[in-house]
Amino acid sequence: MNLMARYLSCLTILFIITSSISVQAAVPRDPYTYFFHETLGDFTEELEIAREENKKAILIFFEMDECPFCHRMKETVLNQPEVQDYFRKHFMLYSVNIEGNTEITGFDGQQMTAKDYSFKVHRVRATPVFIFFDLEGKRIVRFTGATSGVEEFMWLGEFVEKGLYKKMNFTKYKRERKRSQ
Repeated sequence: MNLMARYLSCLTILFIITSSISVQAAVPRDPYTYFFHETLGDFTEELEIAREENKKAILIFFEMDECPFCHRMKETVLNQPEVQDYFRKHFMLYSVNIEGNTEITGFDGQQMTAKDYSFKVHRVRATPVFIFFDLEGKRIVRFTGATSGVEEFMWLGEFVEKGLYKKMNFTKYKRERKRSQ
């Protein structure tokens, strides 16, 4: 083999190796397995678990089956390993179907259907809605709609995890993040 053929051969092998590594790193994972935690619907118990595990907050994703924006979030953001790993490290994560009839026990101990919990307690009308709660069960951040992508959702997590919601709103935080890039 001449020098040029060896060089091309090495480049081809290097390309194949780096391509397979980058593809492996970005393989989406099921959000119901790798993002959301399982729950029996008793958020008073989930608060205890969050405290025991030193989480920063609880995040509830209010969704419904027919919501295209919920599906988009699950298929493009919540299924990403970097998102799943970061959010699971800092938060307890639950999904509530706003049309559901399953029994929910709210942070205050009140029992009701998922539908009533969504509409009556949290005034969720359109989905998706992401609500973060502190470890006392008080709402600290609400984000309505799908994020623009992974980056914005990660910023939302950082915004809550670092306690920046106490100083500014999320829009201002996003502006500052964009400027610092």
